[in-house]
Amino acid sequence: MVRIAGGTFRMGSDRHYSEEAPVHRVTVSDFWIDPAPVTNRAFRAFVEATGHVTMAEQPPDPKDYPGALPEMIKAASLVFTPPDHAVDLRDWSQWWSFTAGADWRHPDGPHSTLDGLDDHPVVHVAYTDAEAYAAWAGKALPTEAEWEFAARGGLEDAEFAWGDEFMPRGKRMANTWEGEFPHKNRKRGRGRRRTTPVGAFPANGYGLYDMIGNVWEWTADWYTPRHEADAPKACCIPENPRGGRQEESYDPRLPAVRIPRKVLKGGSHLCAPNYCRRYRPAARHAQPVDTSMSHVGFRCVLREGKTP
Repeated sequence: MVRIAGGTFRMGSDRHYSEEAPVHRVTVSDFWIDPAPVTNRAFRAFVEATGHVTMAEQPPDPKDYPGALPEMIKAASLVFTPPDHAVDLRDWSQWWSFTAGADWRHPDGPHSTLDGLDDHPVVHVAYTDAEAYAAWAGKALPTEAEWEFAARGGLEDAEFAWGDEFMPRGKRMANTWEGEFPHKNRKRGRGRRRTTPVGAFPANGYGLYDMIGNVWEWTADWYTPRHEADAPKACCIPENPRGGRQEESYDPRLPAVRIPRKVLKGGSHLCAPNYCRRYRPAARHAQPVDTSMSHVGFRCVLREGKTP
């Protein structure tokens, strides 16, 4: 793990999506963080040691999903399935498929395998799966503030984890979408088409890999649609903030479905300039705790008083 010396920084952004605002100062204490997302190799060791069964491998309880179609009550996960033509970018169902048999062992669907993917980030992990792994490893999931502080790599006000230019001198710094999302991808080969091995792109200033792109990462914080306002005085800056409250994290568009949401950070290989510009440390996204996807993973932290 990598030790991060804590400090006060300006969290969020006022220049992009509304949920990133307002910029506000927060303080985090010293902590340790995994240098890269948890890999398939590491998650396999956890499953073999504990017998853990991920949420994607378990049929859901119909009581939790009132009004759901019977064919949706099955062990499944969301798999990116790109169309072959331009689609309405407001309709995510055009490229996400609820796929029975998709799970961490079968990232592209029931007939896929992890052959050659041991060093890729594990995907199709719901929040409870990530939390279970962290507990087994004697660690925890990072707060949103810890994650963003680490992702910035010491560059507090920079747009990206490496500076203010997306591709400095034409160099690609993270595994993000190349082309017009979701139907044109200029990447070649399976490894570049979706996830890449951890460490395939340069580390940030703290020596951390894949904080941007590759896979979204779970944090421990409940989602809120906006950050709190900046403290009026230095004495009032929040220390080690823990985000919003669970009861405020539910999706207001689905009042009948009471599934709380956590904050995801970092963007993924599907983030593209024409659709999702969330390949930045300040970017954030709401994710229901029960939902696993083919571009969501995690990494862990250790806090004060503990050493790896």
